Amino acid sequence: MSWKTVAAPGWTQSAYEIEITRDRAAESTGRIESAEQLLVAWPVEPLASREQASVRVRLWNAAGEPTAWSASAVVEAGLLAPGDWSAEAIGADWAEPEDKDLRRPPLVRHEFNLDKPIAKARLYASAHGVYELELNGERVGVDALNPGWTVYDARLRYHTYDVTALVMEGANAIGGWLGDGWYRGRLGFSHHGPNHDCYGSDLSLIAQLEVEFEDGTTATVATDGAWKAGVGPIVKSGLYDGETYDARDEQDGWSSAGFDESRWTAAAVHPANHASLIAPEGPPVRCTDDIVPVELLRTPSGRTVLDFGQNFAGRVRIDVEGERGTTVTIRTAEVVEDGEIYTRTLRGAKSTDVYTLRGDGREVWEPRFTIHGFRYADVEGWPGNIETDVAAGRIVGRVYHSDMERTGWFDSSNPLVNRLHENVLWSMRSNFVDVPTDCPQRDERLGWTGDIQVFAPTASFLFDASGFLSSWLKDLAVEQKRAGTVPWYVPVIPGGPMWTPIRPGAVWGDVAVLCPWTLYERFGDDGVLAEQYESAKAWVDQVNSLAGPDHLWNEGFQLGDWLDPAAPPDDPADARTDKYLVATAYFAWSTARLADTAEVIGKADDARHYRELAGAVRDAFVKEYWLPEASRLTSDAQTAYALAIQFKLLDRQDALAAGERMAELVAEDHNRIATGFAGVNLVSDALSSTGQSDAAYDLLLERECPSWLYMVDQGATTIWERWDSRMPDGNVNPGRMTSFNHYALGSVADWMHRVVAGIEPTSPGYRTIRFAPRPGGDFTSASAAHETPYGRASIAWTLDGETLSVTVDVPTGTTAVVDVPGLKVYTVESGRHETTSVVR
Repeated sequence: MSWKTVAAPGWTQSAYEIEITRDRAAESTGRIESAEQLLVAWPVEPLASREQASVRVRLWNAAGEPTAWSASAVVEAGLLAPGDWSAEAIGADWAEPEDKDLRRPPLVRHEFNLDKPIAKARLYASAHGVYELELNGERVGVDALNPGWTVYDARLRYHTYDVTALVMEGANAIGGWLGDGWYRGRLGFSHHGPNHDCYGSDLSLIAQLEVEFEDGTTATVATDGAWKAGVGPIVKSGLYDGETYDARDEQDGWSSAGFDESRWTAAAVHPANHASLIAPEGPPVRCTDDIVPVELLRTPSGRTVLDFGQNFAGRVRIDVEGERGTTVTIRTAEVVEDGEIYTRTLRGAKSTDVYTLRGDGREVWEPRFTIHGFRYADVEGWPGNIETDVAAGRIVGRVYHSDMERTGWFDSSNPLVNRLHENVLWSMRSNFVDVPTDCPQRDERLGWTGDIQVFAPTASFLFDASGFLSSWLKDLAVEQKRAGTVPWYVPVIPGGPMWTPIRPGAVWGDVAVLCPWTLYERFGDDGVLAEQYESAKAWVDQVNSLAGPDHLWNEGFQLGDWLDPAAPPDDPADARTDKYLVATAYFAWSTARLADTAEVIGKADDARHYRELAGAVRDAFVKEYWLPEASRLTSDAQTAYALAIQFKLLDRQDALAAGERMAELVAEDHNRIATGFAGVNLVSDALSSTGQSDAAYDLLLERECPSWLYMVDQGATTIWERWDSRMPDGNVNPGRMTSFNHYALGSVADWMHRVVAGIEPTSPGYRTIRFAPRPGGDFTSASAAHETPYGRASIAWTLDGETLSVTVDVPTGTTAVVDVPGLKVYTVESGRHETTSVVR
């Protein structure tokens, strides 16, 4: 349990009391002398399945004066044991076509009677595939693509819905839409053809409605062989290819009582593994925004294309009117080239939605079980005046992603940098769709471990990604045990000969250690360190065995500094930095972080062991790759120096020399970026931490290719996969792997938050904060705000000539250090603080 407090400046908590009420009986901790307010352990008997409790807290200040009691928060447990489930997995009983792309998803339904007044109703649901539910003709929830993508046989999520308002005394009906989703739909990018049925071939709903009557008795309605299955209007649906929907096949009232189900058949019952059912740790996917087109384009070939002005992940909703049988086809794409939508970068993803009109007035439709990454939509077959209908808001882009709480903001005097930051935000929104994907548009969309490893700090500032990422890490641990190493992407599916069988690789595999540490650092959760410790330890131990007695990981398959801008389009791993230098540097850093992890969770012997091992790897790295006479690395490249500096592999004097050489390289490259995935999150910090802030700002503000602002100048609204996804001549990069919506290269935003604006945590969960703006470049102002676990922290600074004015807000329960150029460092308590200094 955690709480936030808004109080007078300088107020501090000296004690707390928690009161928990269950079954109308209150239990109290009594007064506990402690300043803790973050992730305090549940102090009484754990909740049983279905049990409710209300929780409230009161505090004492430093003078021993109590606050009033807080408002009560109501908590409720789900179904905690396999034996709580009676629901079976049910689906259609008909034979399906051999062509798996032509399988038609069914509807399932059931009628039931409730003979007493109702006090409470809960619906617990999951599926083999994806589902949406209806009760008495009304949609249940607003979630999309549930139950998401996990390692299903080990971890199949179920969701709980409060449906008290949807059920009634008397006749009721429940119905479910089903779609292939990740469970049995086409997945991956294997050159050997499409991968279907990665987890099973059955398409099944698992649902359990539990009703509590006013007299205290209960009733359960669960999926079983008594349910019926019928053909619905979804003809086919796939995450990559899109959805085909024939409204002429809609069946009015199918999820309401009294429907004629004479043409429906008994549902088939499939095996259900109740032991795998788990409650979700993070929020589900939902529609979080609507976008209207900003322009209607007529292409050279005569096609009609809508420009939504923003690249995003989602779907198109149409409000259309026309004759029965009219078909509207919508194809999506990220970019246009030569005036037409450009679909080569989709690879095998068709990204096409098809709607056939029912023909009885205005029809509003949006696909249910697909998602696309796009900015442009090619619309064919529109029956009305599309210009008029677009202006009337009858074609809308719907933004979908995991509905995490927004927690971070940044602004500055430089509009291009602000657009860059907005692009980072949109790439995160586009790719945090149940798993942290690489891109949302092509036949891939996988949880690549290296991408999120470098981006996790940025993600954890912008959104509360704690539940989202801790859930994904649990799947990583499951897959790691099965594969014997950390996979390149999680969950694991067939990925072609390059990725199968799974081989260990630095940067990507290091996510097992570094991502849990980021969650601890940003959210103060040492529980995730304990949960993931065996996974992290197994990774470091494996790398240690591969490195051998010389502590150098200099053999085997590596991606190295993936997508170094100097790499040719057909060989993204051909970087300027030696891939084994990268591997050994990461080995040292992960081992040091593992030692820190062991220390936090009380494993002193392990901490000592891994601290010694990290020192040995660091010594080996210096001996192998550092040239002391020249004060250079064997790979004279930006990424190599960034790794050596930020991973603390060099002593201070050598690190300063490395930073100086790095700044020289930046200047020699005319301030253009020269790193791929392995260095992009480190390069700016490596410069600013070694006294080369000017070079860091030069990198940030450069506008020639390759650079961050080059993307902005090219009209990007998200972060690209390649620095030159669109090349200076205006053409799309010819590489087979080219996307306009990746977040990895946007990990520079973490440096922007901490250095340009100047806000960072100095103890887990922002219990202590450092405000240290470092103005540079042509910036005259910058600001950042972050909703920490303790409350809102923020900083805003302006530079007027040589006068730097800084305002900081410190949340209650925390303290902060203010480190402003031109002033001595000082400590402040909670509240607002303003200062000015003279900088030269």
